[in-house]
Parts: sequence; structure tokens; C-alpha cells
Amino acid sequence: MEQRKLFNTYHLGKIELKNRIVMAPMTRSRAIGNIPNELNATYYGQRAGAGLIITEGTSPSPNGLGYSRIPGLFGKEQVEGWKKVTSAVHAKDGKIFVQIMHTGRISHPLNLPKGALVLAPSAVKPAGQMWTDSDGMQDFPIPKGMSSAELFQAKEEYVTASKNAIEAGFDGVELHGANGYLLEQFISPVSNKRTDNYGGSIENRCRFVIEVVSAVCKAIGKDKVGIRFSPYGVASDMPHYPEIDETYTYLANKINEIGLVYVHLVDHSAMGAPQVPATIKKTFRDIFKGSLILSGGYDLGRAEQDIENKSADLIAFGRPFINNPDLVYRFQNNKQLTTELDMAKFYTPDEKGYTDYAFLE
Repeated sequence: MEQRKLFNTYHLGKIELKNRIVMAPMTRSRAIGNIPNELNATYYGQRAGAGLIITEGTSPSPNGLGYSRIPGLFGKEQVEGWKKVTSAVHAKDGKIFVQIMHTGRISHPLNLPKGALVLAPSAVKPAGQMWTDSDGMQDFPIPKGMSSAELFQAKEEYVTASKNAIEAGFDGVELHGANGYLLEQFISPVSNKRTDNYGGSIENRCRFVIEVVSAVCKAIGKDKVGIRFSPYGVASDMPHYPEIDETYTYLANKINEIGLVYVHLVDHSAMGAPQVPATIKKTFRDIFKGSLILSGGYDLGRAEQDIENKSADLIAFGRPFINNPDLVYRFQNNKQLTTELDMAKFYTPDEKGYTDYAFLE
């Protein structure tokens, strides 16, 4: 099949993307002290051939810094650090959204700054372990169920981080409602056992997400706000529950009413997770009138096919961008992709396995 529409320009809200290829958000753990740096700017600048870059998950709060060396967007130094990144991408005619990710219960006190707390909708401990730089692998702790005040504060933190994102030069923000982090922890009845207005019914469990989305849209404009969902995903101990379809149909309708610029659906089945049913993707396609990004295990042929048949407006690629910084050039010119990928260096602190992958030119 001749590759055509994937390389066309595309209007996402008020911005024009030079192609329909998105670099998916990927945690890379290079933000020493939780502050973006020159190395991060180099990494994203190298990959600015993408029509849109979505950054790694970035915390709106000290409480949301669950992983080692992930960036934040709640302090002045972080805003200044991100300016280096957005400048590097814009210098190459790229566009970049920051993914705002509060890790919630997927966290450990050893990864948090002094005084920060592991918070979640309810005190439900996730199964499994996580890496800490000081003590290696550790079991997840039991999180603190959020009080009404903490819930209100978290919403305010999303708003402040979004305003900081615009100050830092980002073209917009993606709210991370996927992969078992705080927003999805509210959505799922497995992690949300609340008995107030934020738990129980589908409407109540989705309330926090809808309130965050609405507040962020009001603060920076709905044309600058997207959201990522992972229906049927199981990352971060998110077992399936009977009303998944009903829950995400409700969310699709509410998100459409608010009028976000995009919904980003992730399907991790290529990495061994359960497949996301085609019906749920079609639900969002039919209900949501903004742009739809699909991601998960795409190659060039399938990406072009899904653009051609209007299953999606944009296609996000993750891992291929790690070892092919010039991925778009390679796609456009039918060049072979680098397949060698050093997974041992995905989350290490330096440039090895990060900015040292070769360009064809």
C-alpha cells in the first residue's frame, strides 16, 4: 500500500502537525532531581520529526512522583527545565504536549520527596513491587485513602501543572487516565472503594476524572487538552471488572460534551496484555467528535491502514522511537528500522540507551 495520509499535515485543534505520526509517552527516568535537563532536551529534539510528541509522564505534585527520576511540573525549576525541551522541539518545527501523570498508589515513599504521601482513592494496596534507587525492588505500600481536602488539592495541582505547561512552552497537555495511575484508580471499582460522591456508581467513579478534565480545560482551553485511557488494560494491578464497556461509554460521552481536542486509546496487547476489543475503540470513534489517537504495537502498514479506514486520526508509536530517533524519515523513505533495543537501559540515569541511537543521516 502506498503510504500517503500518514505523512499529511493534520490540524489538531488550533495547531498544525506536519504529519499524523505521534511519539507516544514513555517513562525514561532521566530527570535527575525530578527536573528536566539538557539531556532530556536532546532526546526530544532528536525525535522532533514526529507530528506530535507526547512527553513521558510528568507529575503535577510531589505526591505523584512515584517512580525514580521522573520529571515534575509543579516548581519553577521544573518549568525552566521544560523550556529547554519545548525550545528544542519547536526549533525543528515539532509540536509537543506534556503528559500529566499522578502515580497515585503506584509509588513508594523512598521515591518521594520529604513530606510527600502515597495517596489513592482508597487504601487498597496494589500487588507487586517497584524500583527504588536507594533500596532496589520494594513491595508497594498500602496507600492513604484521600480525604476530601486531599482530593480537592490534587485537582488544583492538575490545574497548576497545566498552567505551568503553557508557561514552559508546551502546545498542550495530555491527562494520563490510563495504566493504573491516579485518574484510572478513581475509575476502577477494584481500586476505588469510596462511599462518598466519588465512589460506587459509574457516574461517581468517573466524577474526579471529569472534574479534573473540566478544570484543566477552563484553565488553559479545551483545544489544548487531551486524555489517555487504557480500557481493558491491566498495567499496575488493574484487573478487569464487569462494567468496563459501560464505564468507558459513559466517559466517551462526558469527554465529548466537554469537547477535548483528543482522546488517546492505548492497547498493550502487543506486549502481552489483554486485547482491547475493537468495539470499545469504535465506541470512542462514534461518540467522540474530537481527534482520536490509537497506539500499541503499530507498524507502518497497519498505521496507514487505520488512517485510511478512518479508525483513527493519528497513530502513536512508542518503542520504535527509542532506537530510531529518525523514525519518520525512515518510514517516509522506506528505510530499515533499527531493531536492536537495549531494554536494560530503558530507565537508567545517563545518555546510554537514550540519546546515543544512530540516525541514518
